[in-house]
Amino acid sequence: MSLFKRRMLHCLLACFLIFPFMAASVQAGILTFYASGEDLATEGFQAPRLSKDGWTLTFSHIFVTLSDITAYQTDPPYDPNQGGPIPGETLASLPGVHTLDLVMSAQDDNRVLIGAVMDAPAGHYNALSWKMTRTTEGILSGYSMVLTGTAEKNGETVPFQLYSKEERTYRCGEYVGDERKGLLSAQGAADLELTFHLDHIFGRADKPADDPMNTEAPGFAPFADNGKKQMLTLQGLHIGHAGEGHCNVEWH
Repeated sequence: MSLFKRRMLHCLLACFLIFPFMAASVQAGILTFYASGEDLATEGFQAPRLSKDGWTLTFSHIFVTLSDITAYQTDPPYDPNQGGPIPGETLASLPGVHTLDLVMSAQDDNRVLIGAVMDAPAGHYNALSWKMTRTTEGILSGYSMVLTGTAEKNGETVPFQLYSKEERTYRCGEYVGDERKGLLSAQGAADLELTFHLDHIFGRADKPADDPMNTEAPGFAPFADNGKKQMLTLQGLHIGHAGEGHCNVEWH
């Protein structure tokens, strides 16, 4: 074989090898994950949205530790009321363990950046799962969620620090909010949100007392103990959401 033919053959082989990679890249985009405690985390429980038992709450820190963050493309859509594993085949996973502060690290839109998958397959990511896990480092070691701040009622101000060791996995359907999320086009960008509803812990004074959220939430009064370190039990409370979209919870 002549030198010219050999070079042509090498060129053709290189093209065949590069083409599938290029095609796959064209069909991928950037999927970014955020966490949010919404404005109840960043602004606190302020009138008229006090805790169900009438406390004003201001948070200095809300730490959450997350792992196994995964987005799915499911057909049919995942039903969190049915529970069980999410069956989607096309997925994008964010590796690692992430400890975030939903207060101090929040952007202007109340969201905290977790990370991004740079080559997520294009499509509609209509299901989301993540694990709340205990961190193993620093002063937060052994806890999956920590809330600190101050509370005020009738002129009395008390500090608080609440700790949860509980580990659980949230499996959620499509994000529910003012706009749809997770619609990723080829070479485009999309985002998803892991949302933490603090009013399921403390309740809301601006909602009826017999609202299911208020009947289940402990409120703040059980924790008004002059700043002593206290354990927070979250099992049975629907903290994790995808926006307003509900999630199934598996406790570990």
